[in-house]
Amino acid sequence: MRIAIIGGAGTLGRHITAELAKRGHDARVLGRSSAAFPVDLRTGAGLDAALADCSAVVDASNSQRRPRQVLVDGSSRLLAAEQRAGVRHHVCISIVGCDHVPLGYYRVKTEQERVVTRGQVPWTIVRATQFHELAASVFAATARYRVLLAGRLPIQPVAAAEVASAVAAAAETDPAERRIQVAGPEVSSLGDLARTWRSATGQSAVLVPVPLPGRVGRELRAGGLTTSQADVVGRVTFADWLAASRAAEG
Repeated sequence: MRIAIIGGAGTLGRHITAELAKRGHDARVLGRSSAAFPVDLRTGAGLDAALADCSAVVDASNSQRRPRQVLVDGSSRLLAAEQRAGVRHHVCISIVGCDHVPLGYYRVKTEQERVVTRGQVPWTIVRATQFHELAASVFAATARYRVLLAGRLPIQPVAAAEVASAVAAAAETDPAERRIQVAGPEVSSLGDLARTWRSATGQSAVLVPVPLPGRVGRELRAGGLTTSQADVVGRVTFADWLAASRAAEG
């Protein structure tokens, strides 16, 4: 089965690409920097040629600078190209809680989901909690200034590889026309994750509680980034993931 992955070289995309290949599929990596299949969701350039003969498309695209242009308008362009190419299944990667936590990027992800569900291509939306990779990168970035973001914010991180497995399973089956939730094995506070990262890395950064004012704070403190109703629950804890990552680094 030929499956196109938009953003197939990203944090999640590369795991999806590897998982699909392991399952015997022809995984076609699409993206602005792809040598074989360069595409641009902001303009639609390259989509028609890149989607030729593809049975399914996984949209793992991301943009922090121009999220609406890429994720919302880009999804419309992508779905139109899929319809022209005869693609039978569109798999959209989204975020657990995006329709409840009133952050700007989350609103864009909710709009993206709306575009997908109203489109003409049969779909599945896979919502995931925050990645272990994201938490580690945030801690590493702030640790340069000798601080770690902390506090009671509940988070349920999951390994990107485990999300990729769920995405691949969805992509190779018939469209579910529903949202599938993937979450980590345990809910931890941001402070506990920071302590785990500090212990694993040997850093001496100071933990600084993150203020959570207003409605955003209320939603986050209430567990807006977690779920007790996940369809797929990962097995790798943040501590285990850190240990494996450090071992792989040598």
